[in-house]
Amino acid sequence: FPSNEDRGYVLRRIIRRAVRHAFQLGAEKLVTPALVEATVDTMGEAYPELVRNADLVAGIVTREEERFRQTLKSGSAILEEQLSAGVTVVPGDVAFKLHDTFGFPIELTEEIARERAVDVDRAGFAAAMEEQRRRGKEDRKAAGEADDDRTEEYRVILDGFGPTEFTGYQEYESKARVLAVLDRADDTVEVFLDRTPFYAEGGGQVGDTGTITTDTGTARVVDTTAPLTGLHRHVAVVEQGEITTGQEATAAIDVERREAIRRNHTGTHLLHWALREVLGPHVKQQGSLVAPDYLRFDFSHHAAVSEEELARVEEMANERILADEPVRAYETSKEHAEQLGAIAFFGDKYGETVRVVEAGTRSMELCGGTHVSALGMIGPVKITSEGSIGSNMRRIFALTGTGTLRHMREQEDLLEQAADLLRAKPEELPDAVQRALARQKSLEEELKGLRSQLARGEARGLAEAAVDGRVVARRDGLGPDQLRELALAVRDEPGVQAVVLVGTPDGERVSLVAAVAKDGGLQAGPLVAEAAKAVGGGGGGKGDVAVAGGKDVSGIDRALEAVRSALGLAG
Repeated sequence: FPSNEDRGYVLRRIIRRAVRHAFQLGAEKLVTPALVEATVDTMGEAYPELVRNADLVAGIVTREEERFRQTLKSGSAILEEQLSAGVTVVPGDVAFKLHDTFGFPIELTEEIARERAVDVDRAGFAAAMEEQRRRGKEDRKAAGEADDDRTEEYRVILDGFGPTEFTGYQEYESKARVLAVLDRADDTVEVFLDRTPFYAEGGGQVGDTGTITTDTGTARVVDTTAPLTGLHRHVAVVEQGEITTGQEATAAIDVERREAIRRNHTGTHLLHWALREVLGPHVKQQGSLVAPDYLRFDFSHHAAVSEEELARVEEMANERILADEPVRAYETSKEHAEQLGAIAFFGDKYGETVRVVEAGTRSMELCGGTHVSALGMIGPVKITSEGSIGSNMRRIFALTGTGTLRHMREQEDLLEQAADLLRAKPEELPDAVQRALARQKSLEEELKGLRSQLARGEARGLAEAAVDGRVVARRDGLGPDQLRELALAVRDEPGVQAVVLVGTPDGERVSLVAAVAKDGGLQAGPLVAEAAKAVGGGGGGKGDVAVAGGKDVSGIDRALEAVRSALGLAG
């Protein structure tokens, strides 16, 4: 297809060069349709796909020539104005205006300028082009279109064949015709069919996977998306042979995966209904993800959802599932759907005809996704988590069907493992945990007492080594709190006026603590502040106790020397 990149760009240049020469020769009628007709007549027997696609090709080149003829008329006048002015270089901004506003390709500008011995400011054009790409990317993102440079190719396919016929509401496998196969940079291809059972990602539901098979090859579809509204793109890996344009194909989705997605999608509708029943009608969907292995649902709400409220939501959803009411999907006018009370999803754009999904007798929403035919097919619903994702915005994750059963088995396995560790039965776990916590608390108190005794003994030893009532020492292996407790214990020994302890708890960090007698005339803060600099840290404090820290373990000896100097002790 004519495009602005790769082979499509080469084709476009060939077409445009032919059209330009015809234009210069004075040809007033279109020339490319006759070229297509002659090519089909000459090559059609050897290449039957040319005959099958003759109307498509003729339509594409006709539109290409019509657009380019208009471009030539408008752009040539502006370029001629520049060249007639006697410039030696066509400015980059002019070349870009020709390209961006009139569709005048830079190569054509250069070709015409070269015929007049004039250069084109390529650097200026490139800078303007980069800015245009940035703006174009933002525009495509805002419009919800594909964030790539192939939009024009997709439009050609959509214009040539019309929207893809989606058969996935009724079929898991469909006969189809290959309309186009586009290569991608990651060794995958994009396959476009006239009809398909593959659901294209949208409305929170992920795209289908499966296979596309022709007489000459098989492709494994890894994702299905919609680059343009109404156009299905099958991203696939060709695993055998080749898939070519014009072939008849069989498109088959991964049925087991689709069934799991359907359960989660209808489950999402039930959870939406139940949340509104429990929390209030202000609850509105703000986003969702319907995948085969779980569902995610974002909704508006002003407060955290309590465990009791979540339990009630889950219970109400499962009650409707057990009722096994039918799920109905039908198309109607938007006005009629609103009269029925159908809920519209956040941010979705709707035409005059909409699809309504009634999940039993309680839930009614506008939705284009795939759903189960009866609520009982969903299986048990289990909410696995709930939390805030922003101001007045909440998010829940949940499971349905076999996903819920797997989750329950995993939870049972964890309970069994915990019970085995505590030598108890699963039903005895609460009591066993309480006993274990009581034992732990008792042992911690006992350990605390032993540490206190050791600290007092070590404190006496450090105090005995004091010089003029001052103690400066290194103690490794103690955490900041333990080092502080030891310093306080040393200070409280008779005759001690000041104590500074420095050490590393783990070989990577440094802790410093200073404690001084309340009536000794010394301050703790300055003692550790200067020492902390030696270990690449900082800290301090006011009063009789100060703490600091650092990261340079090699500086501990320098820190000790700094403290000794501050206290007037010999090195």
